[in-house]
Amino acid sequence: MSDLLRTPLFDLHLELGAKMVPFAGYEMPVQYPLGVMKEHLHTRAAAGLFDVSHMGQVILRGADAAAQLEALIPQNVLGLAEGRQRYGFFTNDQGGILDDLMFANRGDHLLLVVNAANKAADIAHLTAHMEGVQEITDRALLALQGPAAEEALKTVAPALPEMKFMDVAIVDSPYGELWVSRSGYTGEDGFEISVPDATATQFAKALIALDAVEPIGLGARDSLRLEAGLCLHGNDIDAGTTPIEGDLLWAIQKTRRAGGERAGGFPGAEIILDQIANGAPRTRVGLSPEGRAPMRAHTLIYATEDAADPIGEVTSGAFGPTLNAPMSMAYVATEFAAAGTRLFGDVRGKRMPVQVVDLPFVPNTFKR
Repeated sequence: MSDLLRTPLFDLHLELGAKMVPFAGYEMPVQYPLGVMKEHLHTRAAAGLFDVSHMGQVILRGADAAAQLEALIPQNVLGLAEGRQRYGFFTNDQGGILDDLMFANRGDHLLLVVNAANKAADIAHLTAHMEGVQEITDRALLALQGPAAEEALKTVAPALPEMKFMDVAIVDSPYGELWVSRSGYTGEDGFEISVPDATATQFAKALIALDAVEPIGLGARDSLRLEAGLCLHGNDIDAGTTPIEGDLLWAIQKTRRAGGERAGGFPGAEIILDQIANGAPRTRVGLSPEGRAPMRAHTLIYATEDAADPIGEVTSGAFGPTLNAPMSMAYVATEFAAAGTRLFGDVRGKRMPVQVVDLPFVPNTFKR
């Protein structure tokens, strides 16, 4: 793994006994001695600390930054209030999702967080279409997630203001200026915190020293986001998947839809707006397999036990520790996407029954 990048917390991961694996070009902790199952359950019960420093942090400056970003994503950027954040995605001319991201209005600039695997491509895409693009390379990014997250963060950063889901703030702390958003990707209440590289390890150690907080690896991060029905780019959404196929219409504000004040004007708008009006040929759904064995990615889905041709495919699948049952997300032909529909997955040559269910598998607990 000598050619892999390392985050500022690499030495701390080793000190904590993490098992390191390659992920998105980085050497990352997949689990700690506690183990994936206990890490997952601890995050749901108390608070888990995740190193997400591999993700990209990007600042967009300039009077036209919001309008220029709207030309690349189908979200309402101009209408986003200062101190607030939104989920969005870059689209291509075919309506596919190049990457999903978070973007925040911090007054005189926008702050974006993009996926690690697409970081270089995203920054190149932004730079090709905008001015004032600045990648932040001297700050770590941590996610503190779970019902005890707020009290834990206040212990380490007492100046933390009252925040609700998707608020952003700049907070003074003994570890330098913290860029905080009340968000995350577990379905739990929590925060993502950008902290200077120089103090990131001390900041993480101060949180882990609290009884409520345990370090959490990529294994539990994946099972947590899957229980929450959240997409992983490259698995559940990609450049060949439209937002409507991905069941992400909720993330396209009405002002960017047909009849809206600034309808269209983003790559792939004609295709995406047509699918909003007329439906998409396939739809991302939740699947609940019968029994205890999960149906994992690339499992083919059939309408009947003896059908010749598949009508869908699993994109993510695992056993849900909180759900205490297997769970999968899949794309199926839209005519089979209604909750309660009984389908069959091909598991090692045997057709196993599975039921379409509403997402998320585990209700979210965001602080609204």
